[in-house]
Amino acid sequence: MKHGLYGILKARFLLDEDAIKNWRFIVFIIGLAIVMIANTQRYEQKVFRIAELNNEVKELRSEFVDRRSELMKLKMESTVAKQMEARLILPSTVPPVKIKVVKEVEKGFFEKLWQ
Repeated sequence: MKHGLYGILKARFLLDEDAIKNWRFIVFIIGLAIVMIANTQRYEQKVFRIAELNNEVKELRSEFVDRRSELMKLKMESTVAKQMEARLILPSTVPPVKIKVVKEVEKGFFEKLWQ
């Protein structure tokens, strides 16, 4: 046990004749660790981006609701009437009258002949 633990501490397993196998495994483990770190980094970036977009959506939705309520107030008849009073345009006191236009039917060639 002493020689085994002492050999590991001195890294003899990297210097022996069979060291190529060990080096390949170590390089494989290092490459795998790098890939895992890069994958975790990309995942975290996407999570942060999703959180930013969710906040932006909430802000835009609240702004939309505010603008819609403001528009509804501006479209009210009383608001329009107040703004038009400044230009001396008053609402009509006479109700509108519906105008009907009756189209005359054109007579054909034979109908004109028989008249």
